Amino acid sequence: MKKIVFLAIASLVCLSIFAQGQNLLSGKFTKETLQNVLIPQAEWAPFPRRDDRAGWAKADQAMMKAYVKTAETYLTYQWPYVPATKSLLIERTGDRDQYQAVSFQKREVLGTLLLAEIYENKGRFVDQIIDGVWSICEESFWGVSAHLPKSKEYAGLMDVSKPFVDLFAAETATYLAWVDYYLGDKLDAVSPQIRKRIYTETNYRIFQPLMTKPHGWMTKTAAGRAPNNWNPWICSNWLNAVLLLEKDDDKRAASVHKLLTVLDEFLNPYPQDGGCDEGPSYWGAAAASLYDNIAMLNTASNDAFQYVYADEKFRNMGRFIYRAQISEKYFLNFADADPQPAMAATMIYRYGKAINDPDMMKFGAFYRKPEAGEIGRFHYFRHFYALFMQDEFQQAQQGLPLPKNVWLPDLQVFAARDQAGTTDGFYVAAKGGHNDESHNHNDIGNYVVYYNGQPLLIDVGRGTYTAKTFSAQRYEIWYNCSDYHNLPTVNGVNQLPGMAFNATNISYKEDNMTTQFGVDIAQAYPKEAGLKSWQRTIQLTRGKGVQVQDVISLNQASSLTQHLMTCYPAEISKPGELIIHYAPKGGVAKKFVVKYNPKQMQPTVEKVKLEAPEDRGIVTKWGDTIYRINFQLLTPKLADKLLFEVAAK
Repeated sequence: MKKIVFLAIASLVCLSIFAQGQNLLSGKFTKETLQNVLIPQAEWAPFPRRDDRAGWAKADQAMMKAYVKTAETYLTYQWPYVPATKSLLIERTGDRDQYQAVSFQKREVLGTLLLAEIYENKGRFVDQIIDGVWSICEESFWGVSAHLPKSKEYAGLMDVSKPFVDLFAAETATYLAWVDYYLGDKLDAVSPQIRKRIYTETNYRIFQPLMTKPHGWMTKTAAGRAPNNWNPWICSNWLNAVLLLEKDDDKRAASVHKLLTVLDEFLNPYPQDGGCDEGPSYWGAAAASLYDNIAMLNTASNDAFQYVYADEKFRNMGRFIYRAQISEKYFLNFADADPQPAMAATMIYRYGKAINDPDMMKFGAFYRKPEAGEIGRFHYFRHFYALFMQDEFQQAQQGLPLPKNVWLPDLQVFAARDQAGTTDGFYVAAKGGHNDESHNHNDIGNYVVYYNGQPLLIDVGRGTYTAKTFSAQRYEIWYNCSDYHNLPTVNGVNQLPGMAFNATNISYKEDNMTTQFGVDIAQAYPKEAGLKSWQRTIQLTRGKGVQVQDVISLNQASSLTQHLMTCYPAEISKPGELIIHYAPKGGVAKKFVVKYNPKQMQPTVEKVKLEAPEDRGIVTKWGDTIYRINFQLLTPKLADKLLFEVAAK
């Protein structure tokens, strides 16, 4: 039976208004009742304390031994300071990586040493931990130079008299808070100044600014853009730190109450379908960080926030991670998302278990790996959960859901594959939305085509982040622009950024043999493009291939070029057929044909030069293999119909 869904923009507005009234988190408890709900700081033990050796005997011993082995390589680690000139690079050259490399490594070393000391409990790592704590507390800024305000007042260096909280300042507070929780008595035996310094610095740099100063990530922007992953990610670390360090239970409850209102600023406008406009590689710090908050709150309140797991939006937010999957390695990477993101296996499994979703649990278990003693750089607290779930996790059933069809009406993203549960055959996905999404690319109407789980027509995604990436020059970077997506340039004009540049006339339908998505992309272009309408229809015909039809109406028709992006060489085999030489790593080489009307269009193929600092990330993800195919209309018309067919040769 055929299923048809049509989505009007008005219904999106209604959904948004409904969602904004929820206050799922902050509406449950008043500040006063919350204080009664939270376990007092002095009594709270989210995980066994260090001297509870029976409790720690239940932690995974292989993981703990691997942490010790890594920590032993840090026994002679020399704690570096972060030179001012490293911070200044963000202004001088746009480079952020040199500063971050030093900062991130220090935290990774500290976290590993702590886990090793918990396991051994012999004091072997304590002096190194003390040196690490002291070194980090002496830093001028716990965040990173790329997040400093872009103004002459800062000019690449932190104003230590005006602390503010970015992602990595919050992450730092978490590392120090867990050191205090597990090693407080050992630190006090050396000097009471160590724990005093931890609280003093954390209070000044984190707690006070969060309670007294507005931060842009806490709420929507002036243009109305909803908060992105910064909101729940920072809140998860704020929550860890304040629950562990703040001994004044009144202040502790007040902080948690405010934190819940901040989280609702993220959750209320989030699409009901759970779609993450930042993509799967940011999901791990967006919806997943929201889950981190709820999981930690439940440990601190005898499961008073368990009700959140039954909320359908929250459940959909979790499911997004496997709904956005293309194959074992590849995921949808619209906007700045990574085409091959790493999967936080234990966290995904826990989220799936919390919402009682067997598919998500299998998905998480699929990505489990042997323990290598590496903690990574972020979300440190997840390791404590992981240590105490391995008996169950290692026995859990593994599998990839790979749904046949995915339709996210609020996010305006569809995906379809030839067969459910397998990557065999074609996969296609496309998007509508607007051009003011978080980590936005100007990409309304863009689509991707994969075959046997490997890329064919691609979204290039993002490269290396530099100062230019999040500046007024963002759309001078080629891969952020519509003419380097599978989109048209109309009368020499491309799509523009901004919420006003949006998709209209969205439609979706599916049956057993076909899945079809429709979107009018005309409003994504400025008036000078001369567009009345550009109705794009993308269809997967199972067992045959993908068809893309554009029905256009223009006010003027001086020039028109359709662009296609691929990571393989392409050539014209004969008029009406362009061959893409698909040759995936580890896969079988094959020829694919893009059929077009040679009386309408003439294709040319260009290899994209990857030479700018931002392009380093493109090479890392794809290699030096990006090609743009440009189909120029020979005689542009005010009204026309254009068709591409993608099939195996």
